[in-house]
Amino acid sequence: MEARKKIMIVDDDIDVLTQMKMQVERFGYDTITAESQKEGEALMETEKPDLAIFDLMMENQDSGFILSYKMKKKYPDVPVIIATAVTAETGMIFGLDTEEERNWIKADQYLEKGIRPDQLQREINKLLKI
Repeated sequence: MEARKKIMIVDDDIDVLTQMKMQVERFGYDTITAESQKEGEALMETEKPDLAIFDLMMENQDSGFILSYKMKKKYPDVPVIIATAVTAETGMIFGLDTEEERNWIKADQYLEKGIRPDQLQREINKLLKI
């Protein structure tokens, strides 16, 4: 039997983290979690996930981008999803539509928070090629 895929989730909002963890486990994946950019960086030193989901704004406004950059540097093959409510909170809009944005934002997918479980599952499966 193939080992279950492992998904890293990093979010400083414990409610969001718990909810996402439960959803991802219901989809049939194992999870490892961290509650801050710093914890996420430490976790990356000891664990290689099959996919990572990072909140954008944690200790720093760009924590998710920093984690994504570090993940891609260490494990270039690990897909990264940035999940954020930044547009709702600040009106700033990010995307991964242009080459420039993809070079700057080292993520494979960008999702606004309030992600429906079916949407999350679809994105994870797509990135893991399931």
